[in-house]
Amino acid sequence: MTLLRDAHDVLLLDLDGTVYAGKDPIPGAVEALSGGSEKQYFVTNNASRAPEDVAEHLRSLGFATSAEFVVTSSEAAARVLAGKLGPGSRVLVVGTDALADEIAKVGLEPVRSADDDPVAVVQGHSVDTGWKMLAEAVLAIRAGALWVATNIDATLPTERGLVLGNGSMVAAVGNATEVEPIVAGKPAAPIMRDAIERSGARSALVVGDRLDTDIAGANETDLPSLLVLTGVSTAAELLRAPRHLRPTHIGPDLGVLNEDEIASRVDRKDGWAVRIEDDVLSVRFEGEGAPDAFEGALATLHVAWSGSAFGDVRFEGDHLGDLRSLLGC
Repeated sequence: MTLLRDAHDVLLLDLDGTVYAGKDPIPGAVEALSGGSEKQYFVTNNASRAPEDVAEHLRSLGFATSAEFVVTSSEAAARVLAGKLGPGSRVLVVGTDALADEIAKVGLEPVRSADDDPVAVVQGHSVDTGWKMLAEAVLAIRAGALWVATNIDATLPTERGLVLGNGSMVAAVGNATEVEPIVAGKPAAPIMRDAIERSGARSALVVGDRLDTDIAGANETDLPSLLVLTGVSTAAELLRAPRHLRPTHIGPDLGVLNEDEIASRVDRKDGWAVRIEDDVLSVRFEGEGAPDAFEGALATLHVAWSGSAFGDVRFEGDHLGDLRSLLGC
């Protein structure tokens, strides 16, 4: 038996919704990540804090890490801009001082007004961003400034629930300018390339809670992935998920890292008979004992993603109610 974590030399871990929600750790996450021999890099789309602050927050929650193992979308955005602009170029920063610091680190000049004639705009999450700052971004972009968004997550998980994410603010600027930004964070490739380069990974596993960022980002860079159901995405979204949003593994939480890697893989499972016939996806449990809904979901998804089209889904037997609920059918 090979544990899922032992099958990989590096874990590329999302933060919000995966290891913590706001100020609180996800239950069991600290224990799940302790004790392994693999390197653990925390890869976050949240551009509001410096890597040092992210690492300090993680340590305060009980995770063993340091700033060198934190990869942020603000760093990725700064590198994108540095590759497109000359040294000393002015960049309008819509976001926190931490984002402005990353811009300065790559030899660019952060500014806060369109009147400073910036040649580019970088936009990242900040709880203090309001109409006035968004208006500065709109003015600069409409004047021809290059626009880079750290990420386009529409929502942000917190201890109180989902709230407005940077993607929603980016959408407002896009609506006013009719321009699409260059995106540095997941699912775009820049942040994943940064993480792979810094970690030296040969067999990395991407771990996250969002299909549209974490899993899409893994597929964009041809990396295997684990979706944990502790944040934004749910199992109900998986049955008809397009190919670019399909994870390799699925688990209720990070605890599956310490289980047999086969157990969480989307694949055939003993005791489950799943087929597509006459446009119907039918699911039947033929094993002994009580059926495990999660195992049934993995077997069902394996067939659902096989490429054959289906319309209706049929669960054969009253004892599959938990599986039906899990998959939102």
